[in-house]
Amino acid sequence: MNTIEEKTGVCPLGHHGTFSQSEFHEIYTPQQLVEAQHKGFGFHGGRAVHAKGIILEGTFTPDPQASALTTARHLQKEGSDILVRFSNFTSLLDIPDNLKDANARGFAIKFIGADGFTTDIVAHSFNGFPVKNTDEFRDFLMALAASGPDAPSPTPVDQYLDTHPATKTFATTQKNPASYATLKYFAANSFNFTNAAGISTYIRYQFIPQEGEHLLTDEEMAAKSSSYLQDDIIARIAAKPVKFDMYAQLAGQNDVIDDPSVAWPDTRERILLGVLEIKKRSSNTPEQDKALIFIPNNVPVGIETADPMLDFRAKAYPISQKGRQ
Repeated sequence: MNTIEEKTGVCPLGHHGTFSQSEFHEIYTPQQLVEAQHKGFGFHGGRAVHAKGIILEGTFTPDPQASALTTARHLQKEGSDILVRFSNFTSLLDIPDNLKDANARGFAIKFIGADGFTTDIVAHSFNGFPVKNTDEFRDFLMALAASGPDAPSPTPVDQYLDTHPATKTFATTQKNPASYATLKYFAANSFNFTNAAGISTYIRYQFIPQEGEHLLTDEEMAAKSSSYLQDDIIARIAAKPVKFDMYAQLAGQNDVIDDPSVAWPDTRERILLGVLEIKKRSSNTPEQDKALIFIPNNVPVGIETADPMLDFRAKAYPISQKGRQ
């Protein structure tokens, strides 16, 4: 069990954030969470979630504003190489791109410095997480596993959604992407940025496509091919780089830091951290995909995790990776 004291964070621009819980309880272990993911979605030899994906390469150029928020080395003057992975939801390695169950779409980024330094961000195409903590996520997955075609109505997952409004919103309000390249992505968990003056700011990451967000209706998406998202991104980067603006959304006075199921209002100030340019397809061999891992608490000096869920998830990712070797 980790303990979090009640506290408020203040950034140099007067933005604040509050912790909702005086204590963070972990009933289930990371191993149990991964097992629940396999029960909920099935085990198919790949990732426990976001199994179907494509790996691309590019560069990141930090914006001068970023260094006022944090001393993190990849957010100073020098740029970084990046590996990114776009993906579909669930553990199905061949889930069709045009299926609604493939939402939310994943976007993971690994920043790579000249000396081999790395740091990771894991995001998806929904502003928020389906649950407030990992225990609730495990319970949701188990309810999903118990809700097969022979389960009586209301099914366990129906009952879960009726008592967990944030999860129901996540399940029923997903966006249908026209392209991986024209979709907004959000890292739902909070981080603490600290600058050279020792002043801290609570933030959440947002990735905004420079070409704007373009969505499909259910009917339009259903008419697409089962590989339309992968085909589209390959064609796009063959023509020109795909660019995303990377922002830090700053916490407001009453914004909850340690509950990722609660999105911060769109009116909160955002600071541009830099620009991602995705330029080419990586090798995408089975060996590369099995070896590649994005750890959400792999952060440099100047950035700390502010949501206990991040550290728990970071323990689950290597377990999932080991299972796919």
